[in-house]
This record gives sequence, C-alpha cells and structure tokens, in this order.
Amino acid sequence: MTRATAGAPAPETPVSRAERIGDAALALLVERGMRGLTHRAVDERAGLPQGSTSNHARTRQALLETAVRRQVQREAEVLTPHELPGPESGGDALVDALTLALHRYLTDHRSLLVSRYELALEATRRPELRTFFDSAGSTFHTPLIAMMAAAGSAEPERHALSLIAWSEGLMFSCAAGSFHAAVPSRAELRTGIDELMRGMLGDLA
Repeated sequence: MTRATAGAPAPETPVSRAERIGDAALALLVERGMRGLTHRAVDERAGLPQGSTSNHARTRQALLETAVRRQVQREAEVLTPHELPGPESGGDALVDALTLALHRYLTDHRSLLVSRYELALEATRRPELRTFFDSAGSTFHTPLIAMMAAAGSAEPERHALSLIAWSEGLMFSCAAGSFHAAVPSRAELRTGIDELMRGMLGDLA
C-alpha cells in the first residue's frame, strides 16, 4: 500500500462521468449554441464511448437538466463558501463579496455566463425546463435575500431582486452585449454596487 508523502498536495478528486457530460454540454452551448447540443456531440466532446451520454440522460430534457445541474455546480465555485459574508458581517462585506464574484465572472468565467444565457433562453420555450431552471436558481437567490435582510433591508426580497437585476444586466452587457470589449475594473464594480446598496439601504455598516 502506498503511503502519501508528508506535505504533498492532496490528490485531485476525480471528475464523475455526470460532471464530464455536464462540462461537455456547457462547452458545446458556448461553442455552437443550443443546436449544437446533441448526445453524440457530448460524447465526442467529453471523450466518452458513443452512447455514454444517452445512457446517462436518455431524453433531451434529461440532457438539458444535466447541463443546468452542472451549471449550478460550476457557478457555486465562482465564490467559495468561506468567501461569503456571514449575517454579522455587515453591508460593506456584502459589497466586497459581490464585487469579487462579478469581477471573477467577467475575467475568468465569461463562458459560464454564455452557457447560462443559452439555457435561460431555452427555458422560455420549454416549460418543463423552466421549472427545473428556476428551482436550481433559487440556490443563489435565497441566501442573497437573507444577506440583504441581515444588512438592514426592510424589504429584502425586493432589494435582492434589484441587486440581481443590476448584476445580471451588467454581466450581460459586458459578456455578450454592447460593452463586451470593456470589462470594468474591480474598483469600478465596487463603486457601482456600493452606490446601489447605499441607495437601497442608506449608510452601510
């Protein structure tokens, strides 16, 4: 039995077949759009034997749900749990965390934004995917509502919606819209979020 060397980095967790399929599906959405997402194309992109994706997700709906599930997992890694502020951290800490997340999206994870837009548009045409997509998205909305309440919002749901809408609009403009060639600096992003938060909450703690 091989013993791990002291001080050596822990071995990477192997990527599951479901994750490989999900990653390949997201990559295809970015590269080819929704029409390019097929079971055969996912097999090829993931380097899996033909039929592997069909065995995992037999229908197109199942394949889309696999993509949404992996999208949520990947987006949850943009801002790790230890970087999220606790309820006692105050409004400034929330501004810092949101700034970091937006900056990472626009500099290191732009492809995740594109795949999200592809899935969101497809959900408008597939009611069964809409339900699944919205349920997956609630994993981000619910904590933000709680953080807004902890920051002093008297209407945390409405304020969370305003903050999400502002952030989504900015990310779309900079990733796929008319400002795609001009990524704001981290300082500029913080100023924008701070202005929005102070407009809703007043002075931040």
